Amino acid sequence: MTTRRHKPIHSFWLFFPAASFWAALVVPLSILAVLSGAGWPPGLIGAGHGHELIFGFALALVAGYTLGPQPWRILAPLLILWAGARFSWLLAPDTLVAQLLSPAFALLLAWHVVPRFQAAKKWRNKIAGPLILVLCLMALIYSLTTAGLPLPAPRRLLQTTILGLLLLMTFMGGRIIAPAVAGTLEKRGIPLSARVQPRIEGTLLLLLSIAVVLMLFRATEPLAGLLLTAASVLVGIRVVRWKLWHCANRPDLLVLALGYLWLAGGSALTGVHLLTGQPILPALHLIVVGALGTLSCSVMLRLAWQRARRTFPPAWQVVVIAILIAGASISRYLAGNMPFTQPALLWFSASCWALTFACVTGQLLALYPRSTKPLTSRAHARK
Repeated sequence: MTTRRHKPIHSFWLFFPAASFWAALVVPLSILAVLSGAGWPPGLIGAGHGHELIFGFALALVAGYTLGPQPWRILAPLLILWAGARFSWLLAPDTLVAQLLSPAFALLLAWHVVPRFQAAKKWRNKIAGPLILVLCLMALIYSLTTAGLPLPAPRRLLQTTILGLLLLMTFMGGRIIAPAVAGTLEKRGIPLSARVQPRIEGTLLLLLSIAVVLMLFRATEPLAGLLLTAASVLVGIRVVRWKLWHCANRPDLLVLALGYLWLAGGSALTGVHLLTGQPILPALHLIVVGALGTLSCSVMLRLAWQRARRTFPPAWQVVVIAILIAGASISRYLAGNMPFTQPALLWFSASCWALTFACVTGQLLALYPRSTKPLTSRAHARK
């Protein structure tokens, strides 16, 4: 008999609330640290908030989505490492403990997750593992920048890692949306031949992989911009071929696709900024805020509602999320490369972002108790 202690738990019930709570906390705190003049918390000054959104928030999302059901002996060390890394970086980023815990979590996550993708036969199906490994290794490389090694500057590493996230979201987002759209259209008797679209997907993987490498060097930035612009066109074509105009009865699916379109917009504007020599920081926020924000909220709520109540998220929830994240993305882009000279726009962006993820955290915690009830109990309760 399996005891409760040894019974596997879906990892997203742990890492999704942790990730959304951290996202809601980090962004407004990072603005307060600068505008208040106090410089606290020190871990969010300068590139610190980028570090936490990528290696804290995004990697927690990866853990929740890819680990699947696991026993506590697997999940507890990961969660403890993640929490220790986050708060040590927040309060004392220059200490050895903070420098060690963040890559330790990333490497342990890679140890558990990457082998799960190696059973696939086609190269496109195998690529998720190496992509996650690269993101996890970037946490280690970022920590090594303080050791005096000949490595790219921390800010450039973060920018490159964001393009790595763009690549991962392009791949995994397509793999989530395509079957969901196909299933919805099939129920309505509408055929969909363009599902995964392997040629477009393969081209996107190649273009964005090369762009990630080119982004490491200042001299090759224009080439990276050209590839990002081309990739944005392909993402747009892919979305159009999904025939989403037939999915008006699935607002959750439309918002998920909107997150995918944020990838196209963020990629396009980042490419244009690189080609024209403009600062890319505002455009990169369209990827991190617009795409990652919309896709992560959509996926977290979709999994939680399906697991807890065998249904899709309510329409009002996903619509409000789409509006708030759009407001956060656009206002942050308009704040420009020197955002602290535009405090009103910056606070509006942070407020929209924090409100969204605070509400998502609350909804996930509210749904979890229902997920632990047997199906017969849930059916009886509905009667």
